[in-house]
Amino acid sequence: MTYLLTFYALGCAIALIAGLVEQRRHHRQLQSIPRRIVVNGIRGKSSITRLCAGALRGAGVVTVAKTTGTAARFITPDGEEEPVYRKFGIANIVEQIGVVRRAAACRPDALVIECMAVQPDLQEVNERKLIQSTICVISNVREDHLTEMGPTLDDVARSLSRSMPTGGICVTAEQDRVHILRSEAARRGTTLIQVDPESVTEDEIRRFPYIAFKENVAIALALAELVGIDRATALSGMLAARPDPGTLAVDTYRAGNRRIAFANIFAANDPASTFMNINLLTERGLIRPPLNVVINCRPDRIDRNGQMGELTGRLTPQRIILIGEQTRSAKVAVPAQLADRVIDLGGPLDFTALIDAAVIDTNGDAAMLAIGNIHGQGEVLLERMHSLPSLPTAAVRTTQHRDPPTDPLPIVPAQRDRPSVRVSGHDQPRSLSAPTPGRPR
Repeated sequence: MTYLLTFYALGCAIALIAGLVEQRRHHRQLQSIPRRIVVNGIRGKSSITRLCAGALRGAGVVTVAKTTGTAARFITPDGEEEPVYRKFGIANIVEQIGVVRRAAACRPDALVIECMAVQPDLQEVNERKLIQSTICVISNVREDHLTEMGPTLDDVARSLSRSMPTGGICVTAEQDRVHILRSEAARRGTTLIQVDPESVTEDEIRRFPYIAFKENVAIALALAELVGIDRATALSGMLAARPDPGTLAVDTYRAGNRRIAFANIFAANDPASTFMNINLLTERGLIRPPLNVVINCRPDRIDRNGQMGELTGRLTPQRIILIGEQTRSAKVAVPAQLADRVIDLGGPLDFTALIDAAVIDTNGDAAMLAIGNIHGQGEVLLERMHSLPSLPTAAVRTTQHRDPPTDPLPIVPAQRDRPSVRVSGHDQPRSLSAPTPGRPR
């Protein structure tokens, strides 16, 4: 018995010493990276991570980045990407330790890393133990992960605030619940910088070769300003950065004698973000009636299925096609005046029936918007759509989008009276001028 106790105590001591050694090594690697930027929020984290890293690289700042969203990627200082390996395909915040180790080996001036924690406690662990950021980004507060961070949006705002660095800087594009973020920042001695999306001009946003959001670009520009990078240089760097695989885009496919403009909006799987994305596509003439909304339903997302069904009342599509499981949860939420437009294709995806159900115009054109959650039959839908013959972008815009949309969706008025940046907190931002490109190694 004494032998077993001695062996157990020895094992515990070895584990404790190994843990302390690993912690000291991790902290040493963290301190070797002067600027550590954590990107948190509900929507746009991966895109913001790439934009911020691009802005820094454009100014010659040696930058490593890591995204977590649609496809986790480790982005090297030259902009090349490598997949993040996950054992058994399971994400765990402990992988941030390995990311920091790889990043430190590049001897960067900056690390831009997406927060991968959802649970409030783990968000704080990510900040205090794993990254210890100098600048934090909270993109927005939206209606998602309410089980973990809710139940209210105010609770979500407080949960996201746990990633704020004590005595550091936080940048946000949130408008509705910024007062909560400001209160949480004051508690932590954090300087809160609120950006105005309308400070990004239409000419600037149209320079991007993909669908970029003003909120995301405004955040990246504010970060660049903090480190002393001018606007033109930052924008050039952002334009050169690769977009995230989940970036909003419209692809056109030929299905028989039909031309279908297909918008994958699965990544924006909360109602507010979904509606905003559809508005943007309509404003830019990338989609136009007749609209066919495809809602992918999941059995473990009953509330979300219902929210998407309810959202169709604001979109008034010509056809509402339900796929996946527990489709009734979306069907009963569709407004009564649209009930006759619902086609229920629940269960294994019948792709032929889905294409046949789509409403087309006299030219054989239709727009199909995939919303809800990607997992399950949504993934099958994407695979089947990608197997169809595709049309080049030029053909899409000349055959389907010659004119601006005749019946655009209602756009929420932008608040234009805000300054481009608002600062609150105990102190003004301390000097964060950019380092001399290629500092001595």
